[in-house]
Amino acid sequence: MEASMTMLKGTNVPVPAQAVRVELGWRAAPGGPDVDASALLLSSGKVRDDADFVFYNQPAHASGAVRHEGKVTDQDRVTDTLTVDFSRIEPAVDRIVVAASADGGNFGRVTGLYVRVVDARSGAETARFESADATVETAFILGELYLRQGAWKFRAVGQGYSTGLEGLATDFGISVDEPQQAQRPRSPRPTSSPPAPRPVTPPAAQAVPQPVPQPVTQPVRLTKITLTKEAPSVSLSKQGGTSGALHVNLNWEVRKQFKSWGAKLGRAIAMHADLDLDLCALYELTDGSKGVVQSLGNSFGSLSGPPYIHLDGDDRTGALSTGENLTVNLDHKDRLRRLLIFVTVYEGARSFADLHATVTLRPQHGAAIDFSLDECTVPSTVCALALITNTGGDLTVQREARYLVPQRGVSPQRTIDAAYGWGMNWTPGRK
Repeated sequence: MEASMTMLKGTNVPVPAQAVRVELGWRAAPGGPDVDASALLLSSGKVRDDADFVFYNQPAHASGAVRHEGKVTDQDRVTDTLTVDFSRIEPAVDRIVVAASADGGNFGRVTGLYVRVVDARSGAETARFESADATVETAFILGELYLRQGAWKFRAVGQGYSTGLEGLATDFGISVDEPQQAQRPRSPRPTSSPPAPRPVTPPAAQAVPQPVPQPVTQPVRLTKITLTKEAPSVSLSKQGGTSGALHVNLNWEVRKQFKSWGAKLGRAIAMHADLDLDLCALYELTDGSKGVVQSLGNSFGSLSGPPYIHLDGDDRTGALSTGENLTVNLDHKDRLRRLLIFVTVYEGARSFADLHATVTLRPQHGAAIDFSLDECTVPSTVCALALITNTGGDLTVQREARYLVPQRGVSPQRTIDAAYGWGMNWTPGRK
């Protein structure tokens, strides 16, 4: 990255590029909130309709001018990127607000927050603004691209909102989907006896006007997708997540108090010092080839070639904020028939009892999908997390959260294979 001066709040610079990347960056920290980038396309200070809001649940504007490209994690640095193609911006749009929202805390707990504008072709940094004075804000306008005398400029803003992304969005005219509250029925007011109705005979030739149906518009949903037992599946295709990288993250911690099956053993089931969970994936491609991606045996896979799946982490303690991560290259989704994501206890524990784990799937395009594992009440060392299937080009994510108990002498991998009928041959392996 080229060296550049950090802008002061309220200053502006010209943006001569035809297309730019707008990158939000921050430093990941254990227990810190996640940050999401968003953009609002404005005409005379307001959105024209809800489609002018680009964010994780609505990742692309209909014009193609603005896209939410998703997050990239590099060690302790995280970036969330928007792309802007000025040639596709509609004439009515004269301003693009670049915003950020905090998920799981406020911006006072986010360190190293900045926004920068980069020429999409050359990679040269055009503008950079660093925000360092946040406290209780849960949403921020970091900057804005605006049209002035036929040329685009970037202004550093740094305006915070304590009402979150919802408050920011509604300020610019977005209608946000909110939980409906039950309304108390109104009691009828006492009246005198109504007069008897008089019959009215309409003229025979009079035409009765038919009401014109109005299009139904759905308000924007700011919530991310959470899979539950009642709603266990979601279509990636319908969410727009059919290309780019799909990041699968497993994050876990040991509960301090032990319950259920684990408590019956009379001792702590697992400690951070020796617990090792492994994120794995069974895959089947459309050509019939099958295999496994896992750290055991150094089978980390590949993104550029079959199976188009790569494991990039092995968290042996649960202390890493990034957890364990698996990436699927959805640009080759047509080669994928099915993918089963699962986790095993490699060492340090006799079961998943008293572990708290969350699974998050982040498509590069589309809404983030997450779910928590249920409490484990059986002596399980292998858990099926999610099943991704390709049916006629439609990728569907199914929440499994299924704990399995291997028979004596049977490995967790063989157990998961038998439960889902993968039909592979297994040999012992080591890290």
